[in-house]
Amino acid sequence: MTDSLKNETIQLLATRRSAPPMQMRGPGPDATELRELLTLASRVPDHGKLTPWRFIVFEGDGRQRAGEILADVFAKREPTAEAQRVETERSRFAQAPLVVAVVSRAAPHVKIPEWEQHLTAGAVCMALTVAATAMGFRTVWITGWAAYDREVLTRFGLAEQERIAGYIHIGRVEKGPEDRARPDLDALVTRF
Repeated sequence: MTDSLKNETIQLLATRRSAPPMQMRGPGPDATELRELLTLASRVPDHGKLTPWRFIVFEGDGRQRAGEILADVFAKREPTAEAQRVETERSRFAQAPLVVAVVSRAAPHVKIPEWEQHLTAGAVCMALTVAATAMGFRTVWITGWAAYDREVLTRFGLAEQERIAGYIHIGRVEKGPEDRARPDLDALVTRF
């Protein structure tokens, strides 16, 4: 790796920031860019070459259809919720021009622990956020209640053993990234 590429990569990792979906605007990735993003996200460590993840792409009208599912399930779970809260759920996937769900397909295996398979799905989420940032987009990796509610997952087409590793919202943001307080490494690092 050349020094200039290494420096660009380090700079990208040092400046990557999440952005709230409500700040995201279009255009989102086009079909070619999306294919490249998903290809890059799939280049993660994968013990046993199991590919224990898959993608669900929410774009265009699909974001509104997903929002109707979220609003319906939320209203059933929270019958006393204010109408505005239900509307918030309805618009959840419509804020960013693109949302990609990374689905963990981890399953029992004779050699590969399920935990490793779940970690691989998490690596896919991170690789997707970094690749999108490198392409000039902003992202945020979100889970929230919709990643854990079985009815939502079923209505989104997940099998019983599948889980959401993350909903990656992708778009463009006008203002530059704001940093936040970062962990104190001295408090996190021990030496053996």
